[in-house]
Amino acid sequence: MQTGDKVQVNTSVVVFNHPEHRGEAFDMQGQNGEIVTVLNDWKGRTISPTLPVIVAFGRYKAHFNAEELTSAG
Repeated sequence: MQTGDKVQVNTSVVVFNHPEHRGEAFDMQGQNGEIVTVLNDWKGRTISPTLPVIVAFGRYKAHFNAEELTSAG
């Protein structure tokens, strides 16, 4: 997975901060987005974040684990 790749959420991931559903549970499964960043270093040091893939869905961005996403081609 690289920056700019189109991806789709393939597992049930519930968020509560989606701008169109603020304060409500919203399942991201099936949503399509674009990878903005893959976090793997910080100030030149290797890191291992829990949710390293940042995906943009329009103006909304969310963090995901690589196993929760599939390529949307």
